[in-house]
Amino acid sequence: MPKPNRVSAPTYSLFEAPPAPAPAAPDVMAVERAVQQHGGWVPALREQVARVVVGQHGLVDRLVVALLTGGHVLLEGVPGLAKTLSLKTVAQAVGARFQRIQFTPDMLPSDIVGTLIYDPQRGRFETKLGPVFANLILADEINRAPAKVQSALLEAMQERQVTLGEETHRLPSPFLVMATQNPIEHEGTYTLPEAQLDRFLLKVNVEYPTPDEELVILDAMARSAPVEGVTPVVSGDAILAARRVVDAVYVDERVKRYIVSLVVATRDPATAGLDLRRLIRFGASPRATIGIALAAKAWAFLHGRGYVTPQDVKTVAPDVLRHRIGLTYEAEAEQTGTDGIVAQILDQVAIP
Repeated sequence: MPKPNRVSAPTYSLFEAPPAPAPAAPDVMAVERAVQQHGGWVPALREQVARVVVGQHGLVDRLVVALLTGGHVLLEGVPGLAKTLSLKTVAQAVGARFQRIQFTPDMLPSDIVGTLIYDPQRGRFETKLGPVFANLILADEINRAPAKVQSALLEAMQERQVTLGEETHRLPSPFLVMATQNPIEHEGTYTLPEAQLDRFLLKVNVEYPTPDEELVILDAMARSAPVEGVTPVVSGDAILAARRVVDAVYVDERVKRYIVSLVVATRDPATAGLDLRRLIRFGASPRATIGIALAAKAWAFLHGRGYVTPQDVKTVAPDVLRHRIGLTYEAEAEQTGTDGIVAQILDQVAIP
């Protein structure tokens, strides 16, 4: 009588890991429904901000991207371009606490994070929390503060907490820092080191308004009466719930490889067929890869989609990469900026 065929279980050596199970197919439609459910406040927020801030739609969208990803934003632009007004208005629309910190060369770290004050009547130290304990922080002219003050703020940005004495105090959530730099005035400034620049998710260049937008600004702002405020349209809890949906936004494997190819091209331009090595001192770190993916997910969320497209990546990549590429002296002598290098990489790397 023939013996029945038996299928033996696969065996693996001690040095060979079993194959990983195939990933489950993502339910993009379910993510899309969640995006529609949790992103209904986005048009209302844009409408409220537009009541006060004329133009600067790209800046406002990038502030919301930072809110949705837990990142921070570095703005560079001349004075008077509504940088402060934009963040303050977004804070009002979110119903969050806003705090502006004006950085100066004589500041101390305790001016930002707080300090311990001795109470002689009670015979003990009491904690005085600094202005960093707010939801949306405007770090105005951050490059005017000395290195210790910059480090104190950037540590709070990264750790989301501050230690005073023996106590650790958690910062509120959501928490967003928008730092500003003046690109035309360098006297009395302290350049942010590359390691600290890398902590910002986005660096946004704020441009002048168009002539038509400036006419609207003239009609709206050329008066002594204060500008009408905005109505809160979303809560902090809703922002945190939206973050969980952003995390679930689908990124196809080909789009992931596209993101990696863009970042690798900043380190080795030859991989993209570009002769830029003499202009680049160092390229973007893996934090840039993560940042592009996160920002692209948030950008898809802003536009009501549950998946990331290559165009989403191309839209956010300049803001994620421009402050993460170091230029050589030759590039500076030729007045070649990082924006031009990123533009060439985006044009050259094949889109999936």
